[in-house]
Amino acid sequence: MLLKSYLAWMVIFEDGFSWTTILKEIPFVLIVYCLIEWFASKRKLLCYLIANLVMTLILFAVIMYYKYYGVIVTYLALQQVNQVTAVKNSVFSLMDPYYLLIFLDIIIMAVILFRPKKALNWKKEGSKKESKRLVVALFSVSVALCLFNILPNRASMNEIVKAEQMGILNYEAYMIFSKKEVDYVDPNQITQDKIDSVKKIERPAEPQLWQKAAGKNVIILQMESFQNFLVNLKIDGQEITPNINKLVNENYYFKHFYQQVGQGNTSDAEFVVNTSFYIPPRGAATMEYADKELPSLPKLLSAHGYDTTTFHTNVVEFWNRGELYKGLGFDRYYDQKFFGTDDTIFFGSSDERLYAKTAEELDRMHKSGKPFYSHVISMTAHHPFTIPENKYKMTLPERYEDTFVGDYIRSQNYADYALGVFIEDLKARGIWDDSLILLYGDHLGLPIYSLDREDKELMAEIYGREYGYTDMINIPLVVASAGLTEPKVFDQLGGQVDLLPTIANLLGISLEDHIHFGQDLFNQTYNVLPQRYYLPSGSFLSSKELFMSGSGFEDGKHYSLAGDGVTEQEATEDEYQRALELLNLSDSYVSQLPSWKKEEKEE
Repeated sequence: MLLKSYLAWMVIFEDGFSWTTILKEIPFVLIVYCLIEWFASKRKLLCYLIANLVMTLILFAVIMYYKYYGVIVTYLALQQVNQVTAVKNSVFSLMDPYYLLIFLDIIIMAVILFRPKKALNWKKEGSKKESKRLVVALFSVSVALCLFNILPNRASMNEIVKAEQMGILNYEAYMIFSKKEVDYVDPNQITQDKIDSVKKIERPAEPQLWQKAAGKNVIILQMESFQNFLVNLKIDGQEITPNINKLVNENYYFKHFYQQVGQGNTSDAEFVVNTSFYIPPRGAATMEYADKELPSLPKLLSAHGYDTTTFHTNVVEFWNRGELYKGLGFDRYYDQKFFGTDDTIFFGSSDERLYAKTAEELDRMHKSGKPFYSHVISMTAHHPFTIPENKYKMTLPERYEDTFVGDYIRSQNYADYALGVFIEDLKARGIWDDSLILLYGDHLGLPIYSLDREDKELMAEIYGREYGYTDMINIPLVVASAGLTEPKVFDQLGGQVDLLPTIANLLGISLEDHIHFGQDLFNQTYNVLPQRYYLPSGSFLSSKELFMSGSGFEDGKHYSLAGDGVTEQEATEDEYQRALELLNLSDSYVSQLPSWKKEEKEE
């Protein structure tokens, strides 16, 4: 168990394994073994084997989950086991073969136990009772050490720091038995003025670009795993995303735009963009909030005469989207039943089929004469990015072949190709010029913790410096409409939570009675963006840096958004406290919204 703990610590924690790890991990193991000595009079060896297997599986799950998500998995992930198993190919693509050594002793023990003579000798030895005094003493010392590791570190904000301070197995046990009471704010006290005050927003008397896209269709293009570094990127003179580059260079482009998703990834992006609320403290928004009567962009636009739809080639049950779409109030959704299973890649039909069938439906809606809002979710460039060869639209340089980064770049090149065909189709049908178009990435594609040495070297080549956390969560935002002025690059900080108020301003729709936590990006230059899940609790982005919490603010880390390696503190403790307050206000408001399920039952 010590060797297994060593493996987990070397993979997960920055400082790796040290002698203190023994005092953090082994006491928990000894408590389990002492309980076996006390209560297992028969089949004691089998109990040891089962206990060993369970603790080993926990450590293995922690390793693999960290490699995929960058967080410490807890029992709460069992609520999303169907979703996690659906991406098992993505998870296991990150597994180094030596991780399997963690099961070696269990295999050897199991083989020996099936050998009658050896098993008999083991059982005789194992049936001997250890000294009660020894077991009691060992148990007492182990419990004391576990409590010593757990109790002083309960207040740590950063989950990874907390697991390192407590020990992995202690942390897992703590998460099971801890019941964190949430101090919700009375929803009657949560007003837009209160939120704006915490965010330090001053509303302009005459907003810029007000009604510039009034009455137009709204089309949101959510690009799977699309990170900002791909914009205008050339590798050995070869342009990776020419169609998105054209959009960026001919329209409004926000280069300091960031993801705000959690465990639900793509579905969380759908939630945040359509509600302007933050993700829940635990679990995916589609699981925790889908039953709520959510104030949303679809409902807002429906009230102004819009037909509202969403398009995704996967089955609607994945990540509980069926219930989410009810909570959001979409008029219709189009999933695998509409797109079929032809040209399937990963979870559904390819982006080419997505866009071709979506364009036909948008054309029908456009001809009805009623404005529409459509949220289009691309998916082919999904982790692990191993698209079929018949979808290759570029030849990678040799040094990128058979690498994670190379596969990512090639899949995004294909996604860009399919998008280009879609754009030309919309223009030919006359939809493009009659629409307000927003394009952004849903979430990161290249987690730092998933990259091996070769991949990190390739990313350093692309950036001209070390690839960092600020780069990892940076996604592009493009706003396009025939009514907007000359192309422009915006420097202000923005996140997915800001899209709803930005769209409302362009359409000329008031948000006076609509609670939202984002801000109009065209009329605000200062911003604070709380982060969760992919970054530790308490982390946030300010206008100049990313702050990552430690046990609290004092021992947190500061990363410049400029990516210049400067770690001089820019974010303040006041911003840290306000970021936490914003999260609590959002959690309080959404959690106390009425349930549409309850209303359906009453009807």
